[in-house]
Amino acid sequence: MIHFARRSLVVFVLASIVLIAAYLTTRPWFDASDSGYHDWRHYLGDLHSSQYSSLSQINTGNVNRLERAWIYNTGAYGQMQCNPIVVDRVLYGVTAHRQIFALNAATGEELWRFSPPHATGPGPVVRGLMWWESDDVRRLLFGAGNHLYSIDADTGSAITSFGENGAVNLKKGFDRDATKLHVISTSPGVIYKDLVIVSTRLSERNPAAPGDIRAYDVRTGERRWIFHTIPHPGELGYETWPPDAWNTAGGANCWAGMSLDQKRGIVYIPTGAAAYDFYGGDRHGENLYANCILALKAETGERVWHFQTVHHDLWDRDIPAPPNLVSVMINGQRREAVAQITKSSFVFLLDRDTGEPLHPVKEVPVAASDVKGEAAWPTQPVPVRPPPFARQAFTEDMVAKVSPESHDEILERLKRSRTGRQFLPPSLEGTVVFPGFDGGGEWGGASVNPHTGIMYVNSSEMPWILTLYELSMEKERGGEHLLGRRVYATNCIYCHGVELEGDPLRIFPPLKDLNTKYTPEQMGEIVLKGKERMPAFEYLSEKEVQAVTEYLYHLEANRDLPAQIQHDPETSDIDQAEDSLSMFTHTGYNRFVGIEGYPAVEPPWGTLNAIDLNKGEILWKVPLGNVPELGDRGFRNTGTENYGGPVATAGGLIFIAATKDEKLRAFSMKDGKELWSAPLPAAGYATPCTYEIDGRQYVVIAAGGAKIGTKPGDAYVAFSLGEDYR
Repeated sequence: MIHFARRSLVVFVLASIVLIAAYLTTRPWFDASDSGYHDWRHYLGDLHSSQYSSLSQINTGNVNRLERAWIYNTGAYGQMQCNPIVVDRVLYGVTAHRQIFALNAATGEELWRFSPPHATGPGPVVRGLMWWESDDVRRLLFGAGNHLYSIDADTGSAITSFGENGAVNLKKGFDRDATKLHVISTSPGVIYKDLVIVSTRLSERNPAAPGDIRAYDVRTGERRWIFHTIPHPGELGYETWPPDAWNTAGGANCWAGMSLDQKRGIVYIPTGAAAYDFYGGDRHGENLYANCILALKAETGERVWHFQTVHHDLWDRDIPAPPNLVSVMINGQRREAVAQITKSSFVFLLDRDTGEPLHPVKEVPVAASDVKGEAAWPTQPVPVRPPPFARQAFTEDMVAKVSPESHDEILERLKRSRTGRQFLPPSLEGTVVFPGFDGGGEWGGASVNPHTGIMYVNSSEMPWILTLYELSMEKERGGEHLLGRRVYATNCIYCHGVELEGDPLRIFPPLKDLNTKYTPEQMGEIVLKGKERMPAFEYLSEKEVQAVTEYLYHLEANRDLPAQIQHDPETSDIDQAEDSLSMFTHTGYNRFVGIEGYPAVEPPWGTLNAIDLNKGEILWKVPLGNVPELGDRGFRNTGTENYGGPVATAGGLIFIAATKDEKLRAFSMKDGKELWSAPLPAAGYATPCTYEIDGRQYVVIAAGGAKIGTKPGDAYVAFSLGEDYR
C-alpha cells in the first residue's frame, strides 16, 4: 500500500512538472529558446502570420540600450519590402533587384547570392521567401516576376528538376490562356507537406488574368490543384457574376500572402478586387470570390467556407494582408479564429472552422451609383466590433490647418468632391476615398500576441480622390490619334497621369521628352515587353502599340497643348463596335494633398493601434512617425503615411519602422509609449524580423526607402544589445 502511494505521488509530481512547464512556455515573459538560436522560419514569423516572437532578452527595461550590430549593403538601391527569414543561423533576404542572398545572421557576412534569370534588375518587389525541408533536402521557394523559383538553401543554386531549369512560369497553369497577360508574384504563399500554394499579383485593369489559387508539387513544380476564384459553370458562386465572366473576367486574386493551420489542413487566403477595380458595368453581381477570406483544404483546394468583406468592389478594397490565426475568449469561451484587417481599417473576426463572425457584422445600406452602366451593390458588411482603427469619413471640419492658404485650397476642392461616408461610389466629379487606396491596413499586416489575443496594427490616414473618366467622350473629338489616346487611357493613365506628369511618390516617371530618350521603335518595344517596374503589355496588337507610340510622340510635337484636348480633325480608325461602347477609366491614383504637399486631413497621418480581439475594443492609439519640419508650426507627433508592419515580442515590445522619417522604433505593448528609436540609412518600408543566436537577440529591418518621396537605400540593418550585454 505504501509502495503504491509513493508511486502515485511520483506520477503526480512528474505530471505536475510537465503541466507547469507547458504552461510556462505559453506565457509572454517566458523565453523558451535554449538551443543556441531561435529562428524566424516563415514569412511574418510563423504559418499563422502572427508577427510575434517569444524572445524576451530585449525588453521594456533595456530596449534603450539597443545598438547597431551589423549592416549589410546589397549594392542594389530601391524599394525593399522583404521580411527576411532566419533558419539555422542563416538569414535569407532579397535585394531591390530581386537577388536572393544568404547571410551569417550573427555578423551580416554574405554567404551566397542568386539572381533569378527571368527577373533581373529593378522591378516588382519580392516580400519574402518560403522554406521547405525533407530529410537532408533544404530549399527556398519564392516568386520573382512571373516565375516561381526553387533553389538550394545551402548553395544558392537552382533546383533544375523543379519546373523548367528551376522555375515555373506562373502565366501558365490556368484553365484559360493568360500567357500574354500580367501575372507576377510578390508575396510568399505557403508550403503544406509537399505542396507550395502560391499568391499572384495581376493587372487591375482589363484585360486581366483570373485570380485562381494554384498549388504545385514542391519537388517537381507540377500543378496539383486549382481553385477558381471566378467560378466556372456549376461551381458555387457562378450566379454572382455575368454568365460568361468565368471565361473573360479577371482579378479576384490573392496577392498579399496567406496563412496556414497545419493541424486542420486548412489554408486561409485573402483575395482582392475583380478587374477593373473602379468600374463594374461588365461584372454585375456580388462577384464571389473577390474580396473574400477563403478557407480551402490545403491538400486538395476544396472550399471549406468563405466570407466576403466587400460586395462588387468599386474602391480597390483588396484584402491587403494575410489573416492572423488567433485564439480568443468570446463570452467566456475559447475560440480559434481568423482575424483579418482591411484597407477600410475594419477587423473581421471569424470562426476558424465555419467562417461565422465572432463579433457581429451588419450589412449596411450604401449609396447607389449614378455612373452609366454601373450597378453598385446596395449593402456592405461592416463589423460592429471592433470599431475601425482609422477615421471613416473626410468632412469639412477635418481639413488640415497647416497654413491658411493650404486650408482654403483644400476646402474648395473638398466642396467640389463627393465625401462624407464610406462606400460612396466612384464618380465623374471625384469621390474621396478615406482611408485611401493604400489603407488603413496594408500589406505590412498586423501582429497578434497569441497569449492575450491583442492585435497591434499600423494605419495610414491619407485621403485619396478617385475620379472616373469616360472614354466615349473621345469619340466626339475624333482625331487620327483616338486609338492611341484610348490605349493610353486604358493602360497607362493610372501610373503616368492624364497630363503625362507621372507620380513621383509612387516612382512612376513622367512621359515627357521621350524624343530625347528613345526612338519610336524603342518605345514600342518597351510598351510590348516592359521595363523595370513597368509590366509588359503583350496582349496589345501591333496596331495598338504603334498607335499609342505615335500618340505619345504626337504630344511631344504639341507640348504647348493640354494632353486631354490634343487631336487631329481626322476620322477615327477604331472599329465601330468599340466606338459604340461606353468605357470608363480613372485619372490616376491621386493622393488628396494641399499646396505644400501635406495630407489634406488633420493629423495624425499615421497611427499604431492596440485592439483587444476578445472584447472587440481599441485599447490605445498613438501617432506613428513624425514630420519634423512642421514642429515650428505647432504640429508635433503628426504621424506619417506608413508601409510595412509591426512585430511584437515577449519582451513587451512592438518593433516597427514603416514611416517616412526613416526610423526604426520600439513601443510598449502596454500603453503604446515610444521607448526607443534609431535612424536608418533609408526608410524601412518592410516588416522587421527578430531571432536569437548564442544567447543574443537581434532585430533586422530592410531599409530600401524609394517610396512616397523618400530617398532610396540598399541596406539590411541589425540591432542588438551588444556583445557585452546579456
